[in-house]
Amino acid sequence: MMRRTALLAALLLVGGAAAYTVKPGDTLYSIARRSGTTVEALVRLNSLKGTTLEVGQTLQLPGAAAPTPAPPARPAPLPAAQLAPTPSTVRIAGVNITVPASLRMGEAFVLRLSGARAGQATVRFPSEVGEDVRQPAEALKPIGAAGEYAVPGRVVLGKTTPVVYEVTLDGALVRGRIPVNSLEQPIQHLNLPARISGVLQDPARQAEDALVEKAYARRTTQAWTRPFAPALEGVRPTSSSFGQPRTYVAGGPVAYHFGTDYPARSGTPVLAVNDGTVVIAGRYPVRGGLVVIDHGAGVTSLYFHQSRVTAKVGQKVSRGDKLGEVGTTGLSAGPHLHLEIRVRGEGTNPAGWMNRLWPK
Repeated sequence: MMRRTALLAALLLVGGAAAYTVKPGDTLYSIARRSGTTVEALVRLNSLKGTTLEVGQTLQLPGAAAPTPAPPARPAPLPAAQLAPTPSTVRIAGVNITVPASLRMGEAFVLRLSGARAGQATVRFPSEVGEDVRQPAEALKPIGAAGEYAVPGRVVLGKTTPVVYEVTLDGALVRGRIPVNSLEQPIQHLNLPARISGVLQDPARQAEDALVEKAYARRTTQAWTRPFAPALEGVRPTSSSFGQPRTYVAGGPVAYHFGTDYPARSGTPVLAVNDGTVVIAGRYPVRGGLVVIDHGAGVTSLYFHQSRVTAKVGQKVSRGDKLGEVGTTGLSAGPHLHLEIRVRGEGTNPAGWMNRLWPK
């Protein structure tokens, strides 16, 4: 679920419309929500060909300019020299730090640290400050052993500015940045009938969202030791791709698709993608028959729309254990499994986890 951030620049009245300058972390969706309009209206007004924005770009907003809110307190910007593109490996206090050369929106990645004292380092992602994320710039401790450690990371959907990381150890600090590429996906208009979309207005939705947010906030020890595996045997995802911006009803707000949909017959077994603890299991208005597994290290997997949930809260599950059965409950137009794999509450592409031993 997207959450609101404070407006980052003043709105200027130009020709009867408000002009807004795009800042780091902005997306069309977040700007539209803060401005009381829709992504479609912004696309039309600005003759945009896609959803990608550039920092410094000027957008026209419908209607009169709103009063400029006071900007939130933010740390001083990092010196430009410290934000030069990062080589694949840098070093701090005898610890080697290896990072990806580039990333894509919604991608999960690993920042690797090696050396005798690598486990004592602290990692932060200061570029998250001002972005629409949970616990921005959270202090993270590497996980691992025997001089080989890692910190799982993720690129927020809608982000095209670089991921900035910093590693501290013994008072020394190193910063770097990783370029981010857009997914360049068109907006998908589902136009669901009222009998399906009505669940979005269910009074119990707020409690459902709050329960899921508590699962995202868990920080437990890594539970898995094997590669991640598919949640359905022999089923491929639909063309409804991860990260696609979509509307559910005509004229409704645009939201990203934080998971991947797998069409399957009702009753098909839903399997745990890896070891962990079941923290949510039940029927909810939007997600329908839902199971959430805490895998540790800030990683959670979510399984939506099940017709039958067999897992129990508190149950320890292993990769491949049955959690329930495919259905079409909640906000669903047909039998399928919606699978999400989140890192510290932010959606990542499930395809990037399959048959891989993270964070190795």
